[in-house]
Amino acid sequence: MGELDGKVAIVTGAGRLRGMGRASAVALARLGADVVVTGTGRDPSTYPADEVESGWRDIESTSEQIRAEGRRALPLIVDVANPDDTNMMAERTREEFGRIDILVNNAAYAMVPPMGPILDVRLEHFQKCVDIKVTGTFLCTQAVLQHILDHGQGGKIVNISSIAGKRGSLHNMAYSAANFAVVGMTQSMALELGPNGINVNCVCPGSVETSRSDFRGTEWRRERAASTPIGRNGTDDEVGNFIAYLCTEAASWIHGQSININGGVVMEH
Repeated sequence: MGELDGKVAIVTGAGRLRGMGRASAVALARLGADVVVTGTGRDPSTYPADEVESGWRDIESTSEQIRAEGRRALPLIVDVANPDDTNMMAERTREEFGRIDILVNNAAYAMVPPMGPILDVRLEHFQKCVDIKVTGTFLCTQAVLQHILDHGQGGKIVNISSIAGKRGSLHNMAYSAANFAVVGMTQSMALELGPNGINVNCVCPGSVETSRSDFRGTEWRRERAASTPIGRNGTDDEVGNFIAYLCTEAASWIHGQSININGGVVMEH
């Protein structure tokens, strides 16, 4: 028996081979949940080399990993900033699995091209970063919430921010703005939904070895690893397993928190 047997989870942004969305979706399945995984329908020509070499197929491959854990999976192409898409996501989940218990708001926009000096950041890139991370978290939560409330058994919402949502960094204004917003949204959601037995928390990863960090280059990743007390960057599985833990009853007293998972880097308050 798994801790999440009979539960149904939605994980957004779960199509990458090396990604926290995929890792958390598989971790939830390992605990017994059936999982809906969303992605944007990426063009295969944009896949990184390891995905191409392994024959990776985005959310279809994530779904195969979930099924390998003995659980059901539903892959959906969803634009989280489009209310028609997020409502479709919730309805399809309810139709397929009969309920919704868990939402992991993981979808995000890559830091490039929004990174750079303020004068060089284009409005369209700033807006895209905010639309996916902030508006997407709002729309997905709004679409799913009534379904969670309907069955009256509580639920779990985990929002994914970043240590960039705790501390601003140079040439990273759009990304920091979006992630700071998610931290504040988490606190507000927790105050409102706690009385309904819905735990809401936020995970704030530091440097994690995912395909989204590849553009930084080997030297940057090595420097970030050396700057952590633990001496290395995190893995997607480590973050994914922690996200899944927050969705269990063992974590039911953890509520309204934005939790750093960053190898011991001390954040200023």
